[in-house]
Amino acid sequence: MNKINQLFKGDNKDLLSVYFCAGAPTLDGTADVIRSLERHGICMVEIGMPFSDPMADGKVIQDAASKALANGMTLKLLFEQLRNIRRSVHIPLIIMGYLNPIMQFGFEQFCRQCVVCGIDGCIIPDLPFKEYQERYRIIAERYNIKVIMLITPETSDERILEIDQHTNGFIYMVSSAATTGAQNDFETQEHTYFKHVGELKLNNPCMVGFGISNKATFHAACEYSSGAIVGSKFVAFLEEEKDPDKATERLLKALKE
Repeated sequence: MNKINQLFKGDNKDLLSVYFCAGAPTLDGTADVIRSLERHGICMVEIGMPFSDPMADGKVIQDAASKALANGMTLKLLFEQLRNIRRSVHIPLIIMGYLNPIMQFGFEQFCRQCVVCGIDGCIIPDLPFKEYQERYRIIAERYNIKVIMLITPETSDERILEIDQHTNGFIYMVSSAATTGAQNDFETQEHTYFKHVGELKLNNPCMVGFGISNKATFHAACEYSSGAIVGSKFVAFLEEEKDPDKATERLLKALKE
């Protein structure tokens, strides 16, 4: 069974997934960050694949991506760094990045390398669901790579139900239509949105991302979903500390305050 499915087997709640950008702050720190996150009890890791035009990301992640690219990070190098990661890491691993570098690499080759490295899924924010269905789904399913789709407050119920019917793993519930970035709290409209999606009784679990940075936002996200995804807050801590253990400890402390 795919490790993503294993994680969500049963009625697990308050799960914490963490995103970081491979190649930042240092080119060769990817595996160390992943191992540190698992040691501290993080349930799932999203490994960011840097791109020159990350349209869904705010300044913190944009800066990390620029630094990673300047450091020399590429998709080919990322797979080389992850080749032996499953010798020491057992939690689900997801590559998150944009379609252009994956297309240049070749989608089937991308899936093949994910299997070699033990990657369980991918998140491609600029991959339209229709295009996934028509061109990529058959390849991803051949390699048992879960392609995680995003929904936003603007996504219709019809489309949410369609995504739920034709994907398997979890659904990434974006908290707002804005770019990534830490928030102190969610507005009433976000709480209403989380509740509404929860009431749709989807087959797939949901994880809430964008804006999770403290106890208030983490608990609000978890109330109507299986858990939350933290990105910008951890990326900022990692840039400040340069030490993944210290950055993770700061993140866990922030989510309790």
